[in-house]
Amino acid sequence: MRVVKELVQEDIRISIFSWNNKYLIKFELGPMEQTFKVNELDVFSEEDLEVFFQGEFFDSVKNRFEEMGKSLRKQLENL
Repeated sequence: MRVVKELVQEDIRISIFSWNNKYLIKFELGPMEQTFKVNELDVFSEEDLEVFFQGEFFDSVKNRFEEMGKSLRKQLENL
């Protein structure tokens, strides 16, 4: 597995890996993570992957983290 890029944006750690002819785009916030697999043939260059951490897609990632956090907190309260 090759690390393509790592960065932090709005407190979300973003890691991009190249593995088995796919790019793995991993978003981490606290104890939660989201990973997306993109076929390398669907991307012209590694710079094109930047569309995943901006705009509507990144907004959806942030909203999903908010929902995940609510679910996790609710479940932890029920322990």
